[in-house]
Amino acid sequence: MTAQHAIMVCLSCVWKPSVFAARLRKRVWPGFSVPHYSTKTAPHIPGMDYQDAVCTLNTLQTNASALEQVRRDRSRPELQLQAMRGFLERAGLTVKELDHLNIIHVTGTKGKGSTCAFTEHILRGYGFRTGFYSSPHLVEVRERIRINGQPIGKDLFTKYFWQIYGRLDETKEAHDGTMPAYFRFLTILAFHVFLQEKVDLAVIEVGIGGAYDCTNIIRRPWVCGISSLGIDHTQILGDTIEKIAWQKGGIFKPGVPAFTVKQPVEAMEVLRGRAKEISCPLWVCPDFEDYQANCGPLKLGLAGQHQRSNASLALQLSHTWLQRRCLPEEKFLSAVVETSSIPAATPFTPSPVMKKGLADTEWPGRNQTIRHGAVTYFLDGAHTMRSMQACVSWFRETAAQRELNTSGPVARILLFNATGERDCAAMLKVLAQCHFDFAVFCPNITETTTSANADQQNFNVSVEHMLTRCLENERSWRLHQSTGKASGTPLLIEDGLPLVPEEKETTLVFPCILSALQWITQGRDAALSHPSKNAMPLKASVMAKAAPLCDAAEIHVLITGSLHLVGGALKHLVPESSKYI
Repeated sequence: MTAQHAIMVCLSCVWKPSVFAARLRKRVWPGFSVPHYSTKTAPHIPGMDYQDAVCTLNTLQTNASALEQVRRDRSRPELQLQAMRGFLERAGLTVKELDHLNIIHVTGTKGKGSTCAFTEHILRGYGFRTGFYSSPHLVEVRERIRINGQPIGKDLFTKYFWQIYGRLDETKEAHDGTMPAYFRFLTILAFHVFLQEKVDLAVIEVGIGGAYDCTNIIRRPWVCGISSLGIDHTQILGDTIEKIAWQKGGIFKPGVPAFTVKQPVEAMEVLRGRAKEISCPLWVCPDFEDYQANCGPLKLGLAGQHQRSNASLALQLSHTWLQRRCLPEEKFLSAVVETSSIPAATPFTPSPVMKKGLADTEWPGRNQTIRHGAVTYFLDGAHTMRSMQACVSWFRETAAQRELNTSGPVARILLFNATGERDCAAMLKVLAQCHFDFAVFCPNITETTTSANADQQNFNVSVEHMLTRCLENERSWRLHQSTGKASGTPLLIEDGLPLVPEEKETTLVFPCILSALQWITQGRDAALSHPSKNAMPLKASVMAKAAPLCDAAEIHVLITGSLHLVGGALKHLVPESSKYI
């Protein structure tokens, strides 16, 4: 099946033919640039608003120089930091200035964002003015750059965006017309914002890897952290845990204290070698329970057992940062201990501020639950095998608790998508343990109308590719389900809906997130029924499949596989998403 044919099959299966034909004639394709927003580079004209800035930013996803950077960097990754320093200087900043940001630098495969969120919230609780740079964003790009826990405002983003973009644009002709790619630009912008806004500290989350990530132009962070390691981004980082650990250990700096959560033995050995090579003092975080010996149980604002190791790392990072801030004359234990294993960090009794910071931390899109009447959404951006296993554990436990208090049948629905090189088939196999009544697939396209905001546009992947991937995921799911039936695995949860007859399909593919959510909820969520939420009409045969959903007392929806999918869902589920996040 060709990509174009895949789109035709997918869309014609769910949309009414007459509407679909009209959409084709108008040639308005979901996910492509829309008439209102041009993707051409906009000059710095006074009065240009936030959306103009975001649309100009989006050109850095696809311009020729940016794509050439990506191709060149993959073959010679060491050029990335050299290029980043050049862009930083063209933007009017210096690497030396970054030393004044008192940075906490965090990498990892799973949990680095949550670790940063815990750390930032703790230190903000002490009264420090915090900066926090993370990726990706869920709803609006300005979420990536936060001051005191809040995304910077649209006016502030727009102001600083044009300052940096203008400087880079003015100097590009002298540098072969080059402009930084999307993530590099945002990293430079974040540094500029934090310097201009005079933060007391900046928590910086690595983008991909560590050694050659553009955030690694930082010379003198105050402390570094590594969260749980796993297999991801193999084309860039390597296909073994040892290669990935080598990349992550690249953020170590001479004499700068670093902490890691417990890792697989092979990864630990590589991290120990990297620390010794760089002369970086490295410790392993204690178990979360060890902190509670003298203060009683500690509560976490983020759900899931896996958050305990992230919280332990955050405690060590914040504690170490506070030591340097409050005791500047005392030298930290920076001597590298010659040992065959990484020494264990000492657990301590968390202060009341630390305890409150852990309990109050929020990090949307990760083990998040939203209830809208009879519909409960479980959102988690898991996109690796290990994170998906943690997601399934959290969902099964949390959903089961809610089902105990429900009088009547509960329908379990999976809404899934994954991007890049992820092993979707393996993740879907893990998800099959949850015994969903329906599995629904859609691309990371928020809606098919021209009102879709520029923040969530991705020009690096074609719509054809996205929908073909959805159809492949649907086939994988059916394969897992047929295997489950052959082995006698039950298809539905205990006390769930009556079994859907086997000849009826329990999988569907939709062209966008909005149409998928509206079919799943069947008018039972007011947030999706607003007149502004106009999805294309569905075929009667598709609507007929939803009869079990209409009969259910409650509908539980797990949305997972991609943070971009989760972000697109949040845009619809929480009308004031930018304030919420």
